[in-house]
Amino acid sequence: MSRRMARELVLHMLFTNDFVNEDSEKVLESSLGHNFDLFSDEYELYQQAPAEAQDGYIHAAFTGIMEHMPELNNYIEQYSVGWSVSRMSRLTRCILRLCMYEMLYMDIPVGASINEGVELAKKYDSDEAAAFINGVLGAFVAKELAR
Repeated sequence: MSRRMARELVLHMLFTNDFVNEDSEKVLESSLGHNFDLFSDEYELYQQAPAEAQDGYIHAAFTGIMEHMPELNNYIEQYSVGWSVSRMSRLTRCILRLCMYEMLYMDIPVGASINEGVELAKKYDSDEAAAFINGVLGAFVAKELAR
């Protein structure tokens, strides 16, 4: 499975968790248990990769984001001038959380994370959301990671 596909799966998991407000452990268990009924056929390749490679990034990203949710939401509030987290679309929130978490806690290059976040927004949200995400992440990187 490519990192892009794993990132999309984490986004689906975050969205599911945010939308239905289920226990995050239940969402994680269902997803890592290879129960992809909720997801599209594009995840067929997932089952062809070794389980450790499939689940490592997904588990680390999802559990880390859930653990650091208040911190990530604070960053989103701080760098999305004029927007509160509750006013954003669920997808936009989830994409921002994912990208910020990758940049802060995972060994993902900043440029790659921003680009992937923008591409996820274009695919699942809107061009306006993609531009918004790009701006928020750009401001976040300039202030928080340029130190």
